[in-house]
Amino acid sequence: MTTTLHPRPLRLCVNIDHVATIRNARGGDHPDPVRAAEIVAAAGGDGITAHLREDRRHIRDADLARIQEATDLPLNLEMAATREMLEIALRHRPHAACIVPERREERTTEGGLDAAGQHNSLAPIIDELKGAGIRVSLFIEADERQLDAALRLGAPVVEFHTGEYAHAFLDGDRDKIAREVKRITDMAALAAKNGIEPHAGHGLTYANVQPIAAIPQIAELNIGHFLIGEAVFVGLDHAIRRMRELMDEAR
Repeated sequence: MTTTLHPRPLRLCVNIDHVATIRNARGGDHPDPVRAAEIVAAAGGDGITAHLREDRRHIRDADLARIQEATDLPLNLEMAATREMLEIALRHRPHAACIVPERREERTTEGGLDAAGQHNSLAPIIDELKGAGIRVSLFIEADERQLDAALRLGAPVVEFHTGEYAHAFLDGDRDKIAREVKRITDMAALAAKNGIEPHAGHGLTYANVQPIAAIPQIAELNIGHFLIGEAVFVGLDHAIRRMRELMDEAR
């Protein structure tokens, strides 16, 4: 008798930061990221991601509690490894906290966290988050040295930065696309082998999501900017449902 193995479902966590970016461009309270969170839940999203930056350029402190109250979806708080952000995370107790690199002058997160080089500063923050029952994720490059650091730090989750893959896709560089997919695939398999749950995100779109979604060990994709941009034309509900369809087709 032959047993057919089915890949586990792939979760879609939607980053709603840029709804808040549009709101903040004019001040006031419209468009409200809380409404976006409610739409994500209604459209079949599996979680909400929000990055509370040091300069509060999009999500604000008060948004966090409102998002948590508005929906039962798990909140993934993206945060820098600072005492201020740790205290905020401990106060709000999100489902997960993804530690990301952050530079004030960058437009968006430009690369993975140097978990290997920052081991000593990251360790106590990770320990406090885990002690509070918050699931810790590290946003890293798909690199064996960084993955080894995540393992030594006791992080249960890593999110692989897919920015280089997305740039290669835009450039039409087929060789680099293949190299990036292989790199992420290999590191996702190594993460899973070592008991770490691999996620992926950054720059994913309708056009490029499927090769990443097809990686069997990847458990979750975090997608934001593209979905919010697409929502301008087709609505957020439709954008999420279409992304969900493409992800499911890849599996």
